[in-house]
Amino acid sequence: MNIKLFFCFLLILALSACDNSSPKQTYTPQDVTRDDIGYYCNMIIEDHPGPKAQIILSNTEKAIWFSSVRDAVAFNLLPEESKDIAAFYVTAMDKTDWDHPEKKNSTWIQAQSAMYVINSRQRGGMGQMEAIPFKQKESANSFIEKHGGEILMYDEIPKNYILGNTQ
Repeated sequence: MNIKLFFCFLLILALSACDNSSPKQTYTPQDVTRDDIGYYCNMIIEDHPGPKAQIILSNTEKAIWFSSVRDAVAFNLLPEESKDIAAFYVTAMDKTDWDHPEKKNSTWIQAQSAMYVINSRQRGGMGQMEAIPFKQKESANSFIEKHGGEILMYDEIPKNYILGNTQ
């Protein structure tokens, strides 16, 4: 055996033994309970209509709850909030009840994969303009026919829509 090849083999073996990385943890959406309180509003999540959001930080297993999707997007944008986000879920409003969409656990989808209707006449859980998430474009278009608005992907939502005037 070639001595160089032998040392390369030993080096690769040594480097692979040093890989002590643990398997990546997966986070699943949590169910809303009567005890869950909105991060910014300090109110009971279940008491507010419209889509909700939950963010799970990698240093905890308990979700941070938001009574509106817009508040959760703001959390992600604000420099003073944690950037250690392990999971970010929103309520897909495709096939759920506006008054209590959180009652169906199957409605949670990853925030970055949703499409959002903004600038609609429908107001969010705190009575403000909302970024309303949908999984299917057909559902979002149907919503727009009734309530107006436009469809954008997560990264396309204007910062001023989230952090600006909420009326």
